Amino acid sequence: MILLSALLGFVLSVAAMFVAMPRFIAYLKRRDINQVTSEYALEEFKSKGKTPIMGGLLFVVIPIIVFVLVDHRCLSDRRALFVLLSYVLYCSVGFIDDTLIIKSHSNEGLSAKTRLIMEFVYTAVLFLAFRDIIPTQVTIPFIHYTVHIKWYLFLGFMTLLYMAEANAVNFTDGMDGLCAGVSFIALLPFVYLAYRLSYIHIFVFLICILGGLSGYLRFNFHPAKIFMGDSGSLALGALFASLGIVMDVNIALFFIGGVFVVEMFCVCLQQISVRLFHKRVFSYTPIHYAFVIKGHKEENIVLSFYLVELVLAIIGLFIALNTI
Repeated sequence: MILLSALLGFVLSVAAMFVAMPRFIAYLKRRDINQVTSEYALEEFKSKGKTPIMGGLLFVVIPIIVFVLVDHRCLSDRRALFVLLSYVLYCSVGFIDDTLIIKSHSNEGLSAKTRLIMEFVYTAVLFLAFRDIIPTQVTIPFIHYTVHIKWYLFLGFMTLLYMAEANAVNFTDGMDGLCAGVSFIALLPFVYLAYRLSYIHIFVFLICILGGLSGYLRFNFHPAKIFMGDSGSLALGALFASLGIVMDVNIALFFIGGVFVVEMFCVCLQQISVRLFHKRVFSYTPIHYAFVIKGHKEENIVLSFYLVELVLAIIGLFIALNTI
């Protein structure tokens, strides 16, 4: 019955995306809601300023609607509700950011301070509302040693994890099909873990999201007809953080979403080096753009990142299975 619900959820999510996305793209074009490219963007990517943005809204909204329809008892599962609300709340931060960027016709959306405050408040609300189901601990893989953490310290850890994941996924969103495809691959280990742990409602929800991402990728592969925007990237980042927390596989999470971690690490390293030593470590960051400068085609870079993410996701799953 659960597998049937999951299959139905996947099919309905894909079908709904196929039906809704062309209409949504047409609506965005009529309203001139397009990507705003940075003045520092590579020349090859400045033409993407005419591409509609905020496609992430559909792969957030549609899977949730489908999930509720195919899994009627889902809202009684507090773990599933925690994951779902994390997805929605961070989508709202991204939506506000996207809206401000579109209205100002510049990349200046929410200020860093405002965004961090919103993310902290949302994470604190999630923690306090679902403290009964959140394991305030970190389990060390292989030796199965559990480090129990005081709730206020875990709140700090949880906030940092959400912020890091949200920003890491956001950094990865920059090429046609890159972020959504990497996210699809990174979700697969969590689908298996949810089934293994008998988190059945989370399992169905993730399958619905995979359906939504599959439908989105149909319109996001090169040449992209729409971009996800912060509405989608921040939602996906929060989704990964919530899954790592609720399943107590926080260490494995950094391998499962390894491409996101590498992207963020390179950006941080570049900024530190430029500010302290006035010298670049990489020719450009986020790091996927550095390969463009070296002459590689966008499609080949994206496929290479898929392969790297697949390897890292398998390693991460192995670590997770030796954690739970």
